[in-house]
Amino acid sequence: MSEPPPTSAPLHVRSRLITSEPLSRRHGGSVHLVMETDQPVRSFKIRGIGRLAQQRAAAGATELVSSSGGNAGYAAAYAGRRLGLAVTVVVPRSTTALARRRLIDEGATVIESGASWDDAHLHALEIARTRGAAYVHPFDDPEIWTGHSTMIDEVAEAGVRPDGVVVAVGGGGLLCGVLEGMHRHGWTTTPVLAVETEGAASFARSVEAGRCVTLDAITTLATTLGARRVASAALDWSRRHPVRPWVVTDAMAVRACRAFHDDHGEWVEPSCGAALSVLYESDDATSRWSDVLVIVCGGAGVDAEAVAGWEERLRTDGLGTESLAAETGDAKPRDDR
Repeated sequence: MSEPPPTSAPLHVRSRLITSEPLSRRHGGSVHLVMETDQPVRSFKIRGIGRLAQQRAAAGATELVSSSGGNAGYAAAYAGRRLGLAVTVVVPRSTTALARRRLIDEGATVIESGASWDDAHLHALEIARTRGAAYVHPFDDPEIWTGHSTMIDEVAEAGVRPDGVVVAVGGGGLLCGVLEGMHRHGWTTTPVLAVETEGAASFARSVEAGRCVTLDAITTLATTLGARRVASAALDWSRRHPVRPWVVTDAMAVRACRAFHDDHGEWVEPSCGAALSVLYESDDATSRWSDVLVIVCGGAGVDAEAVAGWEERLRTDGLGTESLAAETGDAKPRDDR
């Protein structure tokens, strides 16, 4: 695999690694958090997408095209601005107004296409082809995975070796990067809990089927997890590493967003809330682990108003968000490995 130009510093920063006192008390052990909210785009995406954008620029690209429900596009827009490249981001209709506004503020041209990320992806590929621009995939590229793996380098350098890792899964890029980093540091038997929401559980469905499954539609509030088909590399990892799919409800994910803000003063998107909900509500998922590492993947498309809006939608649909204990048992393991 190629390396970024030696004169190019990474576009990401080192994230805080903290031990959460509130979550550790709940868990009865140590819960370590990789705070990817520290990144300049408020999510882990800049690690991999920044690396890929640097390589595209070094190869002579003058324009980047990406497709995203928000965070990957924001990372591409930020990287493009830093590198002096024009950026176009194709978003699905489900992209929040806040996420669109942040893309525009970062200097990107925003085009809406389709109901899901998959639709936006096809349109973005066509734009890149007709313009001769460099396409930056939001999750399915080995350079992206290598970029994401740097967060595990930071954890290992800090001397933390957990009994298990909790990570959210959308298209699978973060999962692939985390596992790449874990294997580089010899964590080859450390189990990983791969968390999705109902309505976007393409990884769990694929593990069940033993092949990549394409969902008919995305029906989750956690739109940034909304890939109808997971990267095949993520499924490949599940065959050679102990990865356990775990599916939670939208209500659990949103409750975790609220609880995490109460505990740590930072808003995260439901895609990140999905992973955090395991520590807030699914004690059985991590009960065998004394030391847990959670990737707080973050998200740019969130603020207090957005969370209130998601809570209202769930109430309208008859799914309460008031009590963290209201839906214990909602989480569903999809594989016992």
